[in-house]
Amino acid sequence: MSNIRETMFPLHPKIDAELARAFNANDADEERHHIRKVQSAFLYYGTYASIRLNKSLDYLNSLSIDDQRLLSKYRMHLDCVRTSIERNQAVIKEILRERVLYPSGDASDPSDDEDEPPAHVRHGDMDQNIVILDDDDLADVEPLKILKAQSTLKLIARDWSADGALEREQSYKPIIDSIVEYYKPSDYALNEIKILVPGAGLGRLTYELACLGYSCEGNEFSYFMLIASNFVLNLCDYENKYVLYPWVHQYVNILKREDQVAAVRFPDVCPLKNPPKGNIEMAAGDFLEVYKTPQSYNCVATCFFIDCANNVIDFIRTIYRILVPGGIWVNLGPLLYHYSDVNGQNSIEPTYEDLLIIMESVGFVIESTRTGIHTKYAQNPSSMKQSEYQSLFWVCRKPDPMDQQRGKQSQISREPRDLIVHADSVEDMQEDDYPDPESIAEPKLIDDLLTETEGSGGLAKQT
Repeated sequence: MSNIRETMFPLHPKIDAELARAFNANDADEERHHIRKVQSAFLYYGTYASIRLNKSLDYLNSLSIDDQRLLSKYRMHLDCVRTSIERNQAVIKEILRERVLYPSGDASDPSDDEDEPPAHVRHGDMDQNIVILDDDDLADVEPLKILKAQSTLKLIARDWSADGALEREQSYKPIIDSIVEYYKPSDYALNEIKILVPGAGLGRLTYELACLGYSCEGNEFSYFMLIASNFVLNLCDYENKYVLYPWVHQYVNILKREDQVAAVRFPDVCPLKNPPKGNIEMAAGDFLEVYKTPQSYNCVATCFFIDCANNVIDFIRTIYRILVPGGIWVNLGPLLYHYSDVNGQNSIEPTYEDLLIIMESVGFVIESTRTGIHTKYAQNPSSMKQSEYQSLFWVCRKPDPMDQQRGKQSQISREPRDLIVHADSVEDMQEDDYPDPESIAEPKLIDDLLTETEGSGGLAKQT
């Protein structure tokens, strides 16, 4: 039986004591200020969304009477947009009603805050990601954070609504299928298989793996994600209880008026009523800072995560270190490299080809790789503009020293001759096209490994 309510929050024991000390230390003001910014972004969501709406209304009112008459239905539609924004704000207040992750002594009621945003913040065109601030960079509410609040609503739709089922199928199913193939329920006691999901977001992948019986821990750095995931996992008491309008902020590329104000119900599954068979936890904090204990996990599952690092090699080394011998790393996602070209941030952007060489050099055995996995991310399905990634997918194994005793030969690091295996060509690949590993005396090259699926778990199999 899962104990979500007890293990999700308060914070995971690994960092609970550290954060408690930070909150009570002399330099706790910075942490408190950041949390307040996140809270304020949620609270002022409706105010800032209305500023954008009023911009259209003000221009509409300035037009000639004839033009306004032609746009009478459009005016009525903008009234529906305002209603949708207000309903989103009502759900946000529900999300904030249990103030998790807030330092003690900062327990003011969110509903008591002012209705007006701080005067020294000016609104940018958030739909175009333009951020316009006055000289004070420490503004209580930054438009960039308002954008993150809006994105959180879209991610709730992606992870916890029936409307997001296709995106979850694209992104999560390959990861889940590979883990189940490697750690078969018939061969292992699944509650002993510890899986870490860094960049867990709203927690759906972590929840699904725990439902299969694995012991799962999600890790998330964003307070936006942590607050929202806590609401869904711990506070929603039945399916489809809440209604959001995640696309209401999109004013362009709309076919029908109803598309902008389309409603999404969540959660499609209620974790409180459907607790997972395995244990589930959520740890808040920076992945590189929280996870330093070697050989702690049997599997690391990353989805749209590895490109969130300034130096992706740090992520790869950390994943390798925390895996037990024989453990696997399963990854799916693009190489967006979030810090690339961001002012004040350093970033390296290795290609996929480079990453494979780096992973081998760190010590991973590459079990399988694919490219061209069609994946969307929090996309409005009715929009005239659709964005899609051709994502990467791989399964890597940390070698088990016992492999040598079983007669398996270790792999060498070498510039691979052919790294690319496209997703739409996998079905055409035949096992006979590759040499039998048992018949090869020399160490195997990386392209020989692309179809190898056997791995050793390093755990005692279930008897």
